[in-house]
Amino acid sequence: MQHTKIEVEQASLVLKLLGDKTRLTIMALLTMRELCVCELLEVFDMSQPSISQHLRKLKDAGLVKEERKGQWIYYSINKNSDWYPLVENILPFVPEQTEKMEQILKSNPTMRCGC
Repeated sequence: MQHTKIEVEQASLVLKLLGDKTRLTIMALLTMRELCVCELLEVFDMSQPSISQHLRKLKDAGLVKEERKGQWIYYSINKNSDWYPLVENILPFVPEQTEKMEQILKSNPTMRCGC
């Protein structure tokens, strides 16, 4: 498969974004399914504005996309991004987030927040 070459500066930006453990974990979780902020609140010990800030950085870089469903916004990996091949090669090295995903599914925060 032929990958598009990206500039070193762009690769550095993507790697810097993914160098943050919260953002890297979010990306790993998003490989499993799309998520809303209230679901991510279940597995991170931080405020909703903090999680939203991480998601905004990922979105601004084109790594994630958002889709509005009613009043809620769901986030997913942007597979059309020029940087997706780089991300796709990095994520297999991140431990599976099955436990965190099970925690999200068990607590079912979407019932509380109305997502």
